[in-house]
Amino acid sequence: MTLSKTKVLCLLDDEFEDLELWYPVYRVREEGAEVVFAGPEKGKKHIGKYGVPAVADISFDEAESADFDGILVPGGWAPDKLRRYPKVLQLVREMNEADKPIGQICHAGWVLISARILEGRTVTSTPGIRDDMENAGSTWVDEAVVVDGNIVSARRPPDLPPYGKAFIEALKARA
Repeated sequence: MTLSKTKVLCLLDDEFEDLELWYPVYRVREEGAEVVFAGPEKGKKHIGKYGVPAVADISFDEAESADFDGILVPGGWAPDKLRRYPKVLQLVREMNEADKPIGQICHAGWVLISARILEGRTVTSTPGIRDDMENAGSTWVDEAVVVDGNIVSARRPPDLPPYGKAFIEALKARA
């Protein structure tokens, strides 16, 4: 349990991509980390695109970046909702400023774009938001996983194994 003293925040809203939420959550839990789901409302159940539920342990407003060692932003359609919450953007900016690992996959790049933390960074995402990522000032590359400092990005579900590994390595580097 190499991450037994590590606490990761996972952002949650409706229509997350089920695999892109649960795979990294299970991977960091397997390493001993605690994962806390934050959503718009504490206790609210959110349903993924394919029907898998997840319940918010805390609300966004209850989350404090200082209490966490990293953050996971799942893909799917949830990121388009997540980026509309000022507290979510604040949390992502604060994690970035503290150089804490930020994991984002697929459409999750939208949240990082809205948090305005991609200028000068090299990232990947689903090709569908490549223009958005580049317009935010990043260099977009078509690779399974890209690590640029504290940002760990991946394209889509087939990239989950190297994404999970890279995010765990980023957490270990801070432990």
